[in-house]
Amino acid sequence: MKRVMRNIIMAALLVAFASCSRHETVDVLVIGGGASGTAAGIQSARMGVNTMIAEQTPWLGGMLTSAGVSCIDGNYKLRSGIFGEFTDSLAARYGGYEALKTGWVSNICFDPHVGQEIFTSMTDECGELLKVRRNVSVHKISGEEGDWDVVMKDENGKRSHIKARVLIDATELGDVAKECGVSYEVGMDSSADTGEDIAPAQANDIIQDLTYVAILKDYGPDADMTIEKPEGYDPSVFANCAENRLSTVPETGQTLWSPEMMITYGKTPGGYYMINWPIYGNDFYVNAIDMSQKEREEAFGQAKNFTECFIYFIQTELGMKNLGIADDVFPTEDGLPFIPYHRESRRIAGEAFLTMDAVADPYAYRFPYYRTGIAVGDYAVDHHHFRHPDWKSLPDLHFYPVPSFNVPLGVIIPEEVDGLLVAEKSVSVSNLINGATRLQPVVMQIGQAAGALAALACIEKKGVKEIGVRQVQECLLDAGCYIMPYLDLPKHDRHFLALQRIGATGILKGEGRNAGWSNETWFRAGDPLLAEEIDIQDYFGAFSIGTGEVTVGRMMELMRMAGAVPYGDPSVWWEKLGLEDYDESRTANRLEAAVVIDAAFDPFGRFEVDYKGNVIR
Repeated sequence: MKRVMRNIIMAALLVAFASCSRHETVDVLVIGGGASGTAAGIQSARMGVNTMIAEQTPWLGGMLTSAGVSCIDGNYKLRSGIFGEFTDSLAARYGGYEALKTGWVSNICFDPHVGQEIFTSMTDECGELLKVRRNVSVHKISGEEGDWDVVMKDENGKRSHIKARVLIDATELGDVAKECGVSYEVGMDSSADTGEDIAPAQANDIIQDLTYVAILKDYGPDADMTIEKPEGYDPSVFANCAENRLSTVPETGQTLWSPEMMITYGKTPGGYYMINWPIYGNDFYVNAIDMSQKEREEAFGQAKNFTECFIYFIQTELGMKNLGIADDVFPTEDGLPFIPYHRESRRIAGEAFLTMDAVADPYAYRFPYYRTGIAVGDYAVDHHHFRHPDWKSLPDLHFYPVPSFNVPLGVIIPEEVDGLLVAEKSVSVSNLINGATRLQPVVMQIGQAAGALAALACIEKKGVKEIGVRQVQECLLDAGCYIMPYLDLPKHDRHFLALQRIGATGILKGEGRNAGWSNETWFRAGDPLLAEEIDIQDYFGAFSIGTGEVTVGRMMELMRMAGAVPYGDPSVWWEKLGLEDYDESRTANRLEAAVVIDAAFDPFGRFEVDYKGNVIR
């Protein structure tokens, strides 16, 4: 009898264990289905690699959807890759790109739930190669490159084991990197460590303010949607958010906006109002990066309360009681987003370290990181510190002028841990330049690059660090991405790829410009070709070209001397390259030189570069 009972109990335990735990194996496991994680998963699966995205919330898209930041900052003229596909889908959904210009803060505004639907559709199109697990969190990570073992836990406490060759940390705060033992920094770097003149003399742990965004809805002129007065409400905290009876001249010297301008800042095509207002609004300071989960929940609850106080201020002091929390956007009990909007995270120690100086003057910086670009951005360096108690003593980083830029591949690769890639905002950059690399378009491109690198490692059965920089860049170019932020040619132009490749070699360099909000970089495609601007020494050694303008005939003669162009009628070869007006006496332009050098020598394909951008010969 005892033996029978023991067998019954053992059988019951086995059944229970089987029901509470399962084992799966994938090639690439992306932990975090935010902006970067979703892009990473899609790219990896599209390359034929068995991939999984594990996301803690019910939605994909992170800051763009789950956090409610549905007005995109930057890259309006640099829409590429999966980011470009996402914005194209938004335009198709709402009736064109002009239909997305509903809020004055951005040229691309949308409704968070629509963004989530588009991301879901994009992942669904990947079929069985991309599994998406929602409402799961990491319980434990062990193993190493090629043999990661991740224990996940769902909202009911049920555990599952996921085996993976490559991990991608796409979490909001870099939690996986920490769990895997990656070294990281939190807060402001010292100028002595980064060489950035405007960085503080001493490092500190101050990060950017976060925001618990709200999406409001107009319920009609006669509606009274005023919420219950939140605990701790103090109207003076928001007095200068806009013109009102409590406002005074703000200490910051910033303009007092009209209430209507403040509210329409983030108006969406669906008629909702994104409340993510930085001027005496709902930004909130807390450094929750190294907090426990329980401590974070408490801190984020305080941030949510702060936003509720701001909503109450809008409804009462600004007289907009007809505006209430939208009841048809987020499927949450309070109608607010699933997560706060994090502007800053851990920043790992990576194979490359991008600083403000490297972005401000990429060709003069000590490392030619620009050669290794995998993402581009054109938004200003935007830091939010107003809600920190000592904000007056912090560096003034309000839209510090830089040109458009690219992000080097090495920032997503940890120095110390193999088989792990880091995306989202936890990449290896300085605190200062994080103010530009943190923006949604850049983060999505970083994620796509991480997905490409992870997939290549799996396809070739190599370690992540055995995959070449140029190989990743070629993969991204094939996927319709920019690796250089040139505005000269659209992506569909026949010569776009030659311009991107030659620009990434540095044989002909572009020119960065900053004019207010307009951060740009131009290849100067139509400018005359000057001999002194051709820099081939790193690739082909000393080669005297001379000085001054180079004619078409002289350029072709140089090609012949190098054995790159066959003898015969050069005009035939010229036309095959898609070039026009073959006249040996006229001055060649920079675009023609890029196309000819790319076709004749293929320096991009022939010469690998390391993570610092140095040519490997």
